[in-house]
Amino acid sequence: MITAGCDVGSLTSKAVVMRGDRILGSAIIRSRTKPEEAASQVLDEALKQAGLTRKDISKCVGTGYGRERIDFVNDTRSEIACHAKGAKWLVPTAKTVIDIGGQDCKAMRLDEDGSVGRFVTNDKCAAGTGRFLEVMANVLHVPIEELGKLSARAKAPVVLASTCTVWAQADVIEYLNAETSIEDIGGGINNAMAGRVASLANAVKVERDVCMTGGVAKNIGVIRALEKLIGQRIVIPRKADPQLAGAIGAALLAREMN
Repeated sequence: MITAGCDVGSLTSKAVVMRGDRILGSAIIRSRTKPEEAASQVLDEALKQAGLTRKDISKCVGTGYGRERIDFVNDTRSEIACHAKGAKWLVPTAKTVIDIGGQDCKAMRLDEDGSVGRFVTNDKCAAGTGRFLEVMANVLHVPIEELGKLSARAKAPVVLASTCTVWAQADVIEYLNAETSIEDIGGGINNAMAGRVASLANAVKVERDVCMTGGVAKNIGVIRALEKLIGQRIVIPRKADPQLAGAIGAALLAREMN
């Protein structure tokens, strides 16, 4: 049985095509103004990689903020349900899941069967989200993929006075004007991000193993800082790109449909 999952987020759209527990194709693209267009494009790219067409898909589940605008799915599920399912597939021993999306951050505690026992989410402020890092990377004129690596070279990471994206941006510009090294500024940005996420994660009482999903899971600077703040090692998924977790979970939930 071939199933698909489509996760349309605020910054990126993701899709996976699976047969059983195996990923046949996947894709990640920048989201568009119209969610339905992003969903269609990203699914077609995943299918192309798999060498399949839409006719080969038995069931497809949509998730993400744009899920209600996807016209080709058989069902839609919440991001919480999909990321929990995807995280458990990526890291079977996971008990705590931290997902940092483009416009929100979620922390979940999983029960023994992998279901969500407790969760908290921050969707009222850009601080602690992928958007925060994107804004900061733009101010520093570095690719967002390189932002995490700056922490390793930082000698004296700066301290941002506020976690608010607007005020933190002003702080970064002030540090740049003072000719502070970009490594120390980058390290401070990653530390600020980790601090915001840690307060959310600690609210669900972190228990190992901890799995991190979303694009920020590829930022090693945030991961290392977050590990210190929550007192637990974060398991970095190896089976697939952690940014695909929501789409993977959606595809797995599609398999459970009648």
